[in-house]
Amino acid sequence: MQKKQKSTESLARREFLKTSVKFGTMASVASLSSFALSACDSKTDSKDSTNGAQNQGAKNVESQTQISQNKGDTMEFITLNNGVKMPILGYGVYQIEAKETQRCVEDAISVGYRSIDTAQAYFNEEGVGAAIKTALQGGLKREELFITTKLWINNYPEDKALKACEESLRKLGLDYVDLMLLHQPYNDTYGAWRALSRFYKEGRFKAIGVSNFYPDRIVDFCLNNEIKPTLNQIECNPLHAQFEAQKVLQEYNVAMESWAPFGEGRNNMFSNPTLGEIGKKYNKSVAQVILRWQIQRGIICIPKTTRKERMIENINVFDFALSEDDMQTIASLDSKTSLFFNHQDPERVKFLVEIHKDKF
Repeated sequence: MQKKQKSTESLARREFLKTSVKFGTMASVASLSSFALSACDSKTDSKDSTNGAQNQGAKNVESQTQISQNKGDTMEFITLNNGVKMPILGYGVYQIEAKETQRCVEDAISVGYRSIDTAQAYFNEEGVGAAIKTALQGGLKREELFITTKLWINNYPEDKALKACEESLRKLGLDYVDLMLLHQPYNDTYGAWRALSRFYKEGRFKAIGVSNFYPDRIVDFCLNNEIKPTLNQIECNPLHAQFEAQKVLQEYNVAMESWAPFGEGRNNMFSNPTLGEIGKKYNKSVAQVILRWQIQRGIICIPKTTRKERMIENINVFDFALSEDDMQTIASLDSKTSLFFNHQDPERVKFLVEIHKDKF
């Protein structure tokens, strides 16, 4: 009896996703018809196999990072420096328990998300993979999804990185991922990057990038690698706006992605009076204002929630645009200080290297 019930639940889940997939696909097609504006000056051929990096200085680096500006109610896209299109808003699964991940990702896909962000160190890649399988069985096409995962520090030596990349593909149940990132700027980053580059050249990673790299590390990586990062995923929120970091990233044609775009609600983010007043003007929540502010800056966001109603709230940010005055008002909240930690703090480095050492 239990086996029959499980089979019935699985069938119902697939039918539900099949219906939602049809709706989401229509939205994706509509958004692709919107025109793109270059985020900064550009001279590099986006078809260059080196992702546009020729070990040249900032003056000669051309940006192909583009944002689709439609101000409508459909998804907007960033074009990375190798020509790959990425939704500007995705769904992150950081700190979501493995047993909850499949349900959460299925919910996210059902309400329109197509970009999913996971990582080896989240220990929930298999749950993401199970949700993807269900979505594909429901009628969604693989190319409609954008899947990101990340290589953890303890897998950075090149030979170990190659095996770990294979393991991520296995857990996700995929032949390729759309974006693979180095999760932290420690250990043998160059060896790990060679491994990612091999998978990229083989077409098994459609794009490769980094996470938590400070501007000096980005410049070093761009100038000293055949293939440069397409993207850097870093902390960004109204209280830590990262304007200087974004300027460097634009200079080197590297897209910026925000983790914890709400700062996990720290420093009373959701009850901030300035953000609240701006939200009232547009009949939007503080969360929606924060996401819209980052999207209008050309920053990719991956908010996380386990509640379906909040997933819906977070994705409903394409039917309004903040005024320039409101953009500047939010910018004035910047404290230029992390709400979490300093990745250059020796104790933080030690903590991150040791935290999962026994699991990899």
